[in-house]
Amino acid sequence: MISRCLFFFVFGIVFQLSHGIEFNVTKDGKLCLYADLKLTFSVTYEDLDNQTQTAVFALTDDADSTKSTCEPMHSILMLNFGAGHSFTMSFSKIGEGYEADVFSFTYNLGDPVHFPNSKSKDTPTAMGVLDIKNIGMDTCYSCKSEDLIESGDVNITLWDVLIQAFISDGNKSSEISSCPADQPVSSTTAGPNTTTTAAPNATTTLAPNTTTLAPNTTTTTVPTTTPVPTLPVPSTGNYSIRADENGTVCLLANFGLRIGIKGEEMNLDPNRANVSGSCAVNSSELILASKEMTIKFTFTNDTKKFRLHALSISVSTGSGNFSAENSSLNLWETSIGSSYMCNKEQTFNITDALTIYTFSLHVQPFGVNKGVFSTAEECLADGESFLVPIAVGVALLVLILIVLLAYFIGRRRSMATGYQSF
Repeated sequence: MISRCLFFFVFGIVFQLSHGIEFNVTKDGKLCLYADLKLTFSVTYEDLDNQTQTAVFALTDDADSTKSTCEPMHSILMLNFGAGHSFTMSFSKIGEGYEADVFSFTYNLGDPVHFPNSKSKDTPTAMGVLDIKNIGMDTCYSCKSEDLIESGDVNITLWDVLIQAFISDGNKSSEISSCPADQPVSSTTAGPNTTTTAAPNATTTLAPNTTTLAPNTTTTTVPTTTPVPTLPVPSTGNYSIRADENGTVCLLANFGLRIGIKGEEMNLDPNRANVSGSCAVNSSELILASKEMTIKFTFTNDTKKFRLHALSISVSTGSGNFSAENSSLNLWETSIGSSYMCNKEQTFNITDALTIYTFSLHVQPFGVNKGVFSTAEECLADGESFLVPIAVGVALLVLILIVLLAYFIGRRRSMATGYQSF
């Protein structure tokens, strides 16, 4: 109890001492992305004595945005600070406005200042979805209210936010779009179904169909066992990333996706997934973010072939939050100028705890021409589906040849016997 109170005391001090930091991202000498915000981080980690510790710290004054980027359709605010920590927010143009896609927070457990006596020296990454949507172009997004974001072992508090992505004329706009939490809540008049507390000995009128129990009535509840439902085949999502505001498609992907985490499975609903990503010469990314999960696919190429090189995921399940990453994959390898296709269900063990299942997979992260897939190179599983009919056909052909051969041999012997009878 004392340690818990101490944690909240320290968190409160850090929260009070944190202050907004302003960032100006420029391109070709002009302002293209502006941000002024406050950030506080709470990270749970294990120390050398196998004890769980919590590090609480704020975005520091040494944070810089030099690695941020502004592109016609996608912008990234990357804030690097301290000894190897970074916080990233990505934005995409959607129709006549823009929205935030996902955030990622990478922290260095080897930093002795924030993580003293840490058992691990890794640099994990927590990912999640930001609820910043439907912001008009040339408009600043403002949110004074606190937004608590949970992802795995990380809690992030974001507040006093003023952001404008995709600044077109080099000047920050005076037009403000406030977050829902800052907007006033109108009072409502209690309706006929409002619940009131009856005074002692008052007579209470029950609504129709309301069941009342007589005094001293005993109710017995029989426990029931709810069977674990079998997941249906996930719906196939059609995803595309555009390289510029002219609408040039640079990445195409169609697939249904299921993930398995420590015995739990869930399907990605493509109709509720926010799609973002980027395309470069040798690397392309597809990011799918829903309320339950955020998953990032990273593709690379060596000028001859492309492959799925890395996959990272952050998921909220019934048993808690979970994140995993593997940056040494070699999946879906196909020649540049072609697409990769596999209609059969495929299973891939990404880590010891994470498995993904793909259905009706078709991807092309490089060399997309006119917004359509190139000729597909099919996976081995699809090729095996043709082996059975081919084998049956070959067997029938051999059987026909044997029958014909037997017929001609028999006919020849009959003719020879006929000749001898004369």
